[in-house]
Amino acid sequence: MRKSTVVIAAVGATAALALGACSSSGSGSGKSSAASAGGSGGASSSAASSGSSGSGGTVDGKGAKVGIILPDTISSPRWITADPTALKNACSTYKLSCTIQNANGSAQRMKTIAQQMESSGVKVLMIVDLDAASGAAIEQQAKKAGVITVDYDRLTPGGGAALYVSFDNVKVGQAQGTALTQCPQVKGQKSVQYVDIDGAPTDNNAILFAQGYDSVLGKTPGWTRVGKQTGQWDANTAGRVFNSFLGQHKDIKAVMVANDTMAGAVITDLSRQGLNGKVAVSGQDASAAGLQQIMKGNQCFTIYKPSKLEADPAIKAIAQLANGQAPNTNGVTVTDPKTKTKIPALLATPTVITKANVAQPINDQYTPKNTVCTGSYASLCTQNGVK
Repeated sequence: MRKSTVVIAAVGATAALALGACSSSGSGSGKSSAASAGGSGGASSSAASSGSSGSGGTVDGKGAKVGIILPDTISSPRWITADPTALKNACSTYKLSCTIQNANGSAQRMKTIAQQMESSGVKVLMIVDLDAASGAAIEQQAKKAGVITVDYDRLTPGGGAALYVSFDNVKVGQAQGTALTQCPQVKGQKSVQYVDIDGAPTDNNAILFAQGYDSVLGKTPGWTRVGKQTGQWDANTAGRVFNSFLGQHKDIKAVMVANDTMAGAVITDLSRQGLNGKVAVSGQDASAAGLQQIMKGNQCFTIYKPSKLEADPAIKAIAQLANGQAPNTNGVTVTDPKTKTKIPALLATPTVITKANVAQPINDQYTPKNTVCTGSYASLCTQNGVK
């Protein structure tokens, strides 16, 4: 059998070293075709089963050209330490000729990359948008050029993608909220003041995460939210936001912070006040820094979303789309908040990582051991079951 060609043309020196992984699962009633953007109306279905993007048998992309654009190298380590490798491996498995690039945080750069990919003859374009407006414009232009579009990890409102592959992001938020209430610093307390530090409002995922954790914490007896603000997926911004919150509310007992990058800034500020380990802090992404803080007791948990649970079903589905086949999403859809159309979806279920299972992302080789178990953390890794 013919081997596919996989090219990783990352923007910036760090992106060139990227690794990758993420897979999806979904369930629902009826059968939904991912060959088009879907019909109108309807609420999103929730995920339940492992993400298979088609009927049985071998899927062969037959060397079809695919363009993949990742968003940046700052908002999450996954875009340089996980997804590129997982996507590359999946492209090889399903015999596609994939070009993977990183927009390096620039919407204009993403637009330029997309145009270059269309000119090169890609059949399918998959993006992780930087914001809804620029992402939708890219997808609409691609469709005019006869290119099938797929949303990866983040839904692009108004883009009209043929398929959306991600984790169930409301469930991610619900898992965060539930885990926060179980942190040892607050578990069983009758009165807890907490604050939210949300992700960027331009990211549809951030809205869904907040929807999930707000639905849990808002109904938890004795829990009172005393502040809510975006941290923009940026450590410096999150640090300033939390510092302001802490100045106004000295009795904050928990911080619902949307990811590990921002959690690190919160922990730094708590450390200055001698409060690290005394306030429950959440996270997401199973980053090296997040896992280190969990082992030290400064961060209560993170959310593990293995890239292979997105990458494999996404690329398998793309191989089918490129050959005129309709991937089977088992009836799962999400509703585009802008157009209200139903988008066929493959959605995976996240895993909560606490100190009890902190070794899992490392032993799974999702978070590289050599980025976590360094210096004083080497002995902590051994103590916590890292192989």
